[in-house]
Amino acid sequence: MGRDRYWNYWPEYVPVAERRRQAQERARRHIKKAGTRHAAPLQPVVIEGSRIASTFWGRGWCDQMESFHDYSNRLPRGRTYVRHGCVVDLQIEPGQIKARVSGSRLYKVGVHIKPLDGAKWRKLVDACAGKIDSLIELLQGRLSHKILEILTHRTEGMFPTSKQISFECNCPDWASMCKHVAATLYGVGARLDREPELLFTLRRVNKDDLLTAGTRADALSGKSKGGKPRARLKEADLSRLFGVDIVGKR
Repeated sequence: MGRDRYWNYWPEYVPVAERRRQAQERARRHIKKAGTRHAAPLQPVVIEGSRIASTFWGRGWCDQMESFHDYSNRLPRGRTYVRHGCVVDLQIEPGQIKARVSGSRLYKVGVHIKPLDGAKWRKLVDACAGKIDSLIELLQGRLSHKILEILTHRTEGMFPTSKQISFECNCPDWASMCKHVAATLYGVGARLDREPELLFTLRRVNKDDLLTAGTRADALSGKSKGGKPRARLKEADLSRLFGVDIVGKR
């Protein structure tokens, strides 16, 4: 009987709204406990609608993660967690991602990404030379199909391979990738929807390298390729395009 009861056990269903409330409450307790020692404000991942990512860079990141066969068994739970608002903090820095994910309690996740190989980056820069006219085109993914294929190539593009990713979580899950890590990886895709420049920060490369020297010179002089006056790209323009405040280099 005891064994039958064990195998027939199903966890109690918790509504999405209640999961989000619990996640927010754990985040508030964390902030209160950390006090002044918590230097950076929490940056939660908020999913609006059913799609985790909808832009070129966000979708590209998620597609890359889903192409790794060794991740396939754990990613579905991660999608659920990130949609339920369980990623209460996500910080993207050069070479690493730090997150706090709400489960049975608040767990700490760390994801480490190796820098983009210098030789590979130079090949990308050379392949894109003269084919990207502006920073806006680059960040919005408004590029030719050929350039998009180059930038998102599974092994030679901007996104990391599975061998370039390592991670840890302080949860008790014995699996190589727990659902909290999976939720964090999907959270990165959602964040890149709003701040695509963070991919370049994460891979430790300069996005301006993909613009031709001539384009950079034209931008400084306010001239277009044809010699006509060219509107300068201001921080306010980027803010309107992506719905966030651009505060400078990270």
